[in-house]
Amino acid sequence: MNQDEISEKLVEVDARSKSNTKRLDTMEKRQGNLEQLTNAFSVMQKEQEYIKGDVGEIKADVKTLAERPGERWESIVEKTLTVVVGAVVGYFLSGGRLP
Repeated sequence: MNQDEISEKLVEVDARSKSNTKRLDTMEKRQGNLEQLTNAFSVMQKEQEYIKGDVGEIKADVKTLAERPGERWESIVEKTLTVVVGAVVGYFLSGGRLP
């Protein structure tokens, strides 16, 4: 190899080296972005677990609250029936006379 060929090869190697350096810099940035994305996903996953637990508690509370009016209504009906049945039994026990 003569001096010109060596010089030409050195320029090619230098250009390739610069190109590789740029590619590595770009790859390092992309890797950093990927790590940030992975960390953000991990945080979101934890938050989703907490939200899921909170939603479960809220659903249980809503179910309890929704059942309360039904329980009250059943209690009112039960007491009303008790009073009516008691009045009918009392009427018959008194010989069918009103006081």
